[in-house]
Amino acid sequence: MQIHELSITTTKKKRIGRGGKRGTYSGKGMKGQKSRSGGNVNPLFEGGRTSLVQKMKKNRGFKSPHAKKVTVSLTKLDALYADGDTVTIETCIDKKILRAKTMRSGVRIVANGDITKKLTIDDKVGVTKTAQEKIEKAGGTVNVAKKKVKRAKKEAKKKKK
Repeated sequence: MQIHELSITTTKKKRIGRGGKRGTYSGKGMKGQKSRSGGNVNPLFEGGRTSLVQKMKKNRGFKSPHAKKVTVSLTKLDALYADGDTVTIETCIDKKILRAKTMRSGVRIVANGDITKKLTIDDKVGVTKTAQEKIEKAGGTVNVAKKKVKRAKKEAKKKKK
């Protein structure tokens, strides 16, 4: 929690001093900042001592709310899959490479180690360039996801010009 994330819940202020039983000072006392009109004290002010908010640790940086993709190495694929198998998110869950909860963030194959088996990788599974080269060198195939429609439309406009 940081200073800008704090919220102070305030109730609706009661309008005092409009005639009645409170007399001349209207329950505000005689002098001082709080007795004046428009005078108020910061709710975080603690009488001059260092406030609790200021004592709290101030962490720098930013942490993304979106989960990172789960990385899977080529050595893991080589050990768990047979020759000619297809690698999909569902087969990764069946072989307990990743959990069903982490499926939402996605999977990415990284080029750690070597691969000897011919595997076909589904287009929903992400693959790095070096991992794709190693898979194709071993005789496997990588189905690349189709480009987004917006990007294809922009390229078509550039060609017309």
